[in-house]
Amino acid sequence: PTKPLGWWEGGEILGGRDEIGGGTWLACTKKGKVAFITNVLELHTLADAKSRGELPVRFLKCKQSPREYAEMVAEEAHEYNGFNLIVADLLSKSMIYITNRPKGESVRIQEVPPGIHVLTNGRLDSPWPKAERLALKFKKLLYRYDEGEIPVKDMVNKVMRDTKKADESKLPHICSLEWEFRLSSIFVKADSTSRYSYYCTRSTAAVTVSGKGEVNFYETYLEKEMWKEHIINYCIEKPKHV
Repeated sequence: PTKPLGWWEGGEILGGRDEIGGGTWLACTKKGKVAFITNVLELHTLADAKSRGELPVRFLKCKQSPREYAEMVAEEAHEYNGFNLIVADLLSKSMIYITNRPKGESVRIQEVPPGIHVLTNGRLDSPWPKAERLALKFKKLLYRYDEGEIPVKDMVNKVMRDTKKADESKLPHICSLEWEFRLSSIFVKADSTSRYSYYCTRSTAAVTVSGKGEVNFYETYLEKEMWKEHIINYCIEKPKHV
């Protein structure tokens, strides 16, 4: 079970939250830090691994820079199942990508350069069909609004609602073909006829940050078979100089 978008206790962190583990998949802070994580698609996982959802939370609560935090995570990355983690400090314009896969290789830490990037359950910018479709849809949205600000709801409704499945020949062939085909669309619709009927998109979120530091965080989520939505706006707090 998860809590929908909202301010956490203390009023510093904004995002959804795992009600059991206390972690998150996407959240940000009033001071301009952002973190999000995806699981890596793999056949075998560790039963006693630590919860990956704690990794974004720890960054949002710490005082380390994105790179400092990434280097700390690298020391304990073997204790988690496969993850892709992005941590960013918007005020210092630093964004770092960390992954502990493939197994047996050193933890990968890389600066994320300006541009369009897509993070799925593969590596950052993996050429998966749904990643390429999403990137193309987002580019079209940028072109449509030119230099204007994109409405945060449009990011969800015009980019993240795509239910088209990939051609089976283009799937990564890591797990069963049926499983990979099920999750090969950007948006996964509920399907009671599927063996994997329990797996579907239950929430979709988008965050925009303007040049002035205005944050718009939008989430639409499934609750008791009804789609609901929530949007929260705030301004990033700039550090006070003595």
